[in-house]
Amino acid sequence: MNLRRTLPLLALPAAAALVLSGCSSSGSAGAAGDDGSGGAISVVASTNVYGDIAQTVGGDAVDVTSIISDPSQDPHSYEADARTQLAVSRADVVIENGGGYDAFVDTMLSASDSSAAVVNAVDVSGLDPDAEGHTDDEHADDEHADEAEPSADATSDDHADEHEHDHEHGAFNEHVFYSLHSMGALADEIAHQLGEIDPDQADTFTANADAFGDRVADLEAQAAEIKTAHDGESVAYTEPVPGYLFDEMGLVNVTPASFSEAIEEGDDVSPAVLNETLKTFADGRVDLLAYNEQTSSPETEAVEKAATDAGVAIVPVTELLPEGDDYISWQQSNIDAIKAALDR
Repeated sequence: MNLRRTLPLLALPAAAALVLSGCSSSGSAGAAGDDGSGGAISVVASTNVYGDIAQTVGGDAVDVTSIISDPSQDPHSYEADARTQLAVSRADVVIENGGGYDAFVDTMLSASDSSAAVVNAVDVSGLDPDAEGHTDDEHADDEHADEAEPSADATSDDHADEHEHDHEHGAFNEHVFYSLHSMGALADEIAHQLGEIDPDQADTFTANADAFGDRVADLEAQAAEIKTAHDGESVAYTEPVPGYLFDEMGLVNVTPASFSEAIEEGDDVSPAVLNETLKTFADGRVDLLAYNEQTSSPETEAVEKAATDAGVAIVPVTELLPEGDDYISWQQSNIDAIKAALDR
């Protein structure tokens, strides 16, 4: 995501207070028992998506800080300030997306003496074939794999051969927070790491992760129902944000890779590529357009207009939790919107 049209960032002191609010239950971050949080485990997450999952698993035992919760900020280009660096250096657990999405987290970890347990969502997901590997613990692999079909891992494999266009023609799609199964596995890994720090509450963390996983499994079941009804239907997106969710639904991305790649990287879209993209709507090949609300440019607006003119349903998507939503309600809204658009 590259934010070409966003509100200007605030001056550093105000921005620091803003970005560190997130899901924090106490408004501060620090090592467990050392930061005024009453002995709570300090968790720092790169975005409010991961902050919310950590809060769900940890409950009152954690003090969660989400670095980015403002949709005007882009994880790809975020520059940390001293306050954010301090929060990371004091954290007991750090949760990052990985895959180059929020590289600022690794930069801050490298610049500090942090001994935090680092949970990398891309590694946990197993979706990146070029990743160094999964987390060291095997417990999070497939605990919820049998709860609903198809799982994100399974659908990723199923569609790898049949839909080579998916995920930017082979380029890794780092937006793993739209992989439902992966987020169930992530909750398990968070529970494990929290239990290592506070063994007395390990069973509670595991129970919370299991409950979250059950709700994720329900979302997976709904995605499977959409696949039954709409398998093979064509969709487009301005960026590959919802790619994994589309995979679970059996939807086929027909967006020219050169278009979505350019939008994601903030590069110029050539007239030829833009015309090719607009033509997919004029030809009637697209059943739905997913439009990243956090990114706006003349090119994405032209695509939105082409979809509107062609009578194609437009589903807004985001990379951060909207205010008032948790992970489950956010993805439920996405699934409901996609289903309504396809059922028209």
